[in-house]
Amino acid sequence: MPAATTTAATAATAATAATAIATTAAGTAGVIAAATAADLPALRLKRHEERRLLSGHLWVFSNEVDIAQTPLNRFRPGELVRVLTHQDRSLGVAYVNPHSLICARLLQSAELPTAQWFVARMKLALTLRQRLYDQPCYRWVYGESDALPGLVIDRFGEDCVVQVATAGMQALLPQILEALQAVAAPRRVLLKNDTALRGLEGLPAQVEWARGEPGTATVIENGLHYSADLEQGQKTGWFYDQAANRRRLAAYIRPGARVLDLFCYAGAWGINAARLGAAEVLCVDASAQALAAASANAKANDVTLRTRAGDAFETLEALGQEGARFDLAVVDPPAFAKRKKDVPAALAAYRRINQLAMRVLAPEGILVSCSCSYHVGAEEFQGAIAKAARAADRQLQILEQGGQSADHPVHPAIAETRYLKAFFCRVNDALS
Repeated sequence: MPAATTTAATAATAATAATAIATTAAGTAGVIAAATAADLPALRLKRHEERRLLSGHLWVFSNEVDIAQTPLNRFRPGELVRVLTHQDRSLGVAYVNPHSLICARLLQSAELPTAQWFVARMKLALTLRQRLYDQPCYRWVYGESDALPGLVIDRFGEDCVVQVATAGMQALLPQILEALQAVAAPRRVLLKNDTALRGLEGLPAQVEWARGEPGTATVIENGLHYSADLEQGQKTGWFYDQAANRRRLAAYIRPGARVLDLFCYAGAWGINAARLGAAEVLCVDASAQALAAASANAKANDVTLRTRAGDAFETLEALGQEGARFDLAVVDPPAFAKRKKDVPAALAAYRRINQLAMRVLAPEGILVSCSCSYHVGAEEFQGAIAKAARAADRQLQILEQGGQSADHPVHPAIAETRYLKAFFCRVNDALS
């Protein structure tokens, strides 16, 4: 996978980030100047449009707003508002973006989001992660699921990566950074604000060090140590959401196993397999940078693996022609469907990649097939794998289904917070 495009960071970048934060703070002064939430302007909903919000969802869509009473063009992106039902019932404080389809996001609060307000939310999120993990390496804040919509914070020991996806959280960035310092006092803070969602919010892509000097970070996961490139790496530099699924490999790796790790990124799946006794591990990725990271991480953990650069589809075709066979294959691609209209093409891609992977599995082989596309549901994904098995003339048995790790908790009213699917399957030749 190609590395994410980022802004080159130097020592001077930290000063640039500080200037940007100060500018944001100045522009936000009017947004949070209200003495209390009651002083905020109102955003009124149409009749009966509060039902989904009363069930716990946090998003207000532009077609749900009573624009006759509260025109959206009155508001500035990031401005704080009081959300009211048609009958004047208050639903709490939200931030608004009149230019976005999701025009407001509730903060599950009747109070203004000050730095101390963020401290309380961050501490609440932190207690969960500290309960779950014995090392400070995890997703600390997971947006809506931690009542902080539009904000992600990943922790790498003393380093933190902050992703702000919305105009509302961008406006509150000074308070976020103040709270982060108060709660954890991180050595370094990277603002990795280059997600596609920022473009939909009218925000520029920016990657800047708000604190500390550029450099890699250390991830400790399942007893293994990895180096993560926070700036140039994918997403925030690491895929914490797959940590629990990688632990599941222990049930499926046998001594001497041959393992194929497709879309390997920094090699976490393959290195786990090698640590568990696999005799041969082949890591495949289109990115030379990712393969170099995988090799370096393998060396750091005293295991060996081979790497192969290339497109995963083409590489699988070639491996099949070469007669290569593996006892376990991991298929963990990037999201094939980033929008709902992409789903048909994504399902075709999932069918194809899994079909090719099954053809290079030895009898009794294990396929670990993953999808991080929210728009592709678990049943649709399972159907794609089933069709792949029929096309490959293989018998498929689904042994278990994994999801995202517990540091990515699911909000019970927001289906969008559940996105990762991982099917662990046994593959054999078709029954005669």
